[in-house]
Amino acid sequence: MKNVGLFFGSFNPIHIGHLVIAEYMVEYTPLEQVWFVVSPRNPLKKKETLLNENHRIRMVRLAIEYDTRFKASSIEFDLPRPSYTINTLTHLAEKYPKMGFSLILGLDNLSTLHKWKNYEQLLKNYKLYVYPRIYPHTEPTTLEKHPSVRLTDAPIVELSSTFIRKAIAEGKTIKHMVPPHVGDYIKEMHFYKKMEQDGE
Repeated sequence: MKNVGLFFGSFNPIHIGHLVIAEYMVEYTPLEQVWFVVSPRNPLKKKETLLNENHRIRMVRLAIEYDTRFKASSIEFDLPRPSYTINTLTHLAEKYPKMGFSLILGLDNLSTLHKWKNYEQLLKNYKLYVYPRIYPHTEPTTLEKHPSVRLTDAPIVELSSTFIRKAIAEGKTIKHMVPPHVGDYIKEMHFYKKMEQDGE
């Protein structure tokens, strides 16, 4: 059974911080692949701040096109919205019975996991690989000691999609913040030029 880490996110846009985390996971944990699961809509975020999901998954594919350790997944595009992680995992387990799925998430998300739909079921049935964050709002949580939680020493890259969108809107360069083909696509499509910035 292949061990697959599911990295959920808006990826609005994907950036080098996401890729650093994914690479750490396949090199330093039992995970053999990382699937970038592009969320059409996160229940905790405002929908209007997101690019169309087809553009966002296109950027993910451009970012990872030559790396067989990574995969872009549009699985949530055809599921009921808003999308919930537990529903997606149930669907994936049925569709790929020979895959062993785990979650990849930031420490800030772990601290709010109790707000997720059926979070107890997530902890019971899946491993969670957690990467560190230094955001001041991240608070200690007893879930860090849960047997299903694996705290990792992944590099802390405090680069956010929010920062990149804001930089583009202000006319700044993002040349070294996103993979080259992603940067080219953003420039070609004139993304984020006059968008309101909110969320990751």
